[in-house]
Amino acid sequence: MGKLPGFENMRKAIETIKAACRILVTSHRKPDGDALGCMAALDAALRRQGKDVQLLLLSPIPSWYAFLFDRLPPILGEAMTVDRLTAGGYDLVVIVDTNSRNQLKDLAGWLDKAHVPVLVIDHHATSDRLGSVEITDTTAAAAGVLVHELIQSAGWSVTPDMATALFVAVATDTGWFRFSNTDARVLRIAAQLIDAGADPAAVYARLYQNFTSERFALMTAMLDHMSLHFDGRYAAQYLTAEDFRRTGAAYSDTEDLISECQRIGSVQVAAIFVEQQDGRIRCSLRSKGAVNVRAIAEQFGGGGHTNAAGTFLPAPIDHAMSLIHDLIASRLPDVP
Repeated sequence: MGKLPGFENMRKAIETIKAACRILVTSHRKPDGDALGCMAALDAALRRQGKDVQLLLLSPIPSWYAFLFDRLPPILGEAMTVDRLTAGGYDLVVIVDTNSRNQLKDLAGWLDKAHVPVLVIDHHATSDRLGSVEITDTTAAAAGVLVHELIQSAGWSVTPDMATALFVAVATDTGWFRFSNTDARVLRIAAQLIDAGADPAAVYARLYQNFTSERFALMTAMLDHMSLHFDGRYAAQYLTAEDFRRTGAAYSDTEDLISECQRIGSVQVAAIFVEQQDGRIRCSLRSKGAVNVRAIAEQFGGGGHTNAAGTFLPAPIDHAMSLIHDLIASRLPDVP
């Protein structure tokens, strides 16, 4: 499907939603604040339009996002099975914050067989064109920006709970409005969300002043494993399965820990390598602009943004780290 003009895209999306009765709303595995904020806001917005809505997670969520939901949505492969999806009678699937098959686990195969209309709302450059209708804009700071613009275009009201969920979406994907993707567009939306009932101080306390002791111990382990390369311009960090067993932390506790090393002034690129339970190595990459980390992630089937991306790599962890080390060396200026 070719990319439609913005207005036509939005009109088609609203018509598609209006025609649907039972709607499944989901996002990528390892959902972040943008994904979960969009899901929570859409759930409330669509229910207010009389829709029967089912939220679906593809993996467990970090505990600090639980406040967005009255009760946690089911996880595919646990409380929700593929067979139950088939029996659900959905006439629309809404996918937020991704347009990549690799991010959808078993849901991608189900979509191939279900032949249900799909609405994608996404701001990433990586795209498998999963949607029969797509609202995509790589200039948007967060998927929450596009969800908010959809709600506005449809003429739906924004409740305080919806405003809070969307504020979580835009605040987390902009690093609390400090990343380079922070622009006037997202700041205008943030102001509108505050007017609609979002409380920035309360949201910040829930997200960033709410560590468990286990998560703090995991962060300490990560920093113990940190090494600097290329005159301090590249910071590599890792966490092993043993680190999770020793600290009692959950895999979801790794969210945004990679940002800690970016406090070092010399660091231009950061990576964290996390040993998964299935043996693979999850690699998350961040850049302050000198290196396009999405291009690195795409070489291994991953994706994301120019300054924030991720992928899976083959074990062992030392091998995974060497793969990324060499690619970063080839992209940093003045590395011999």
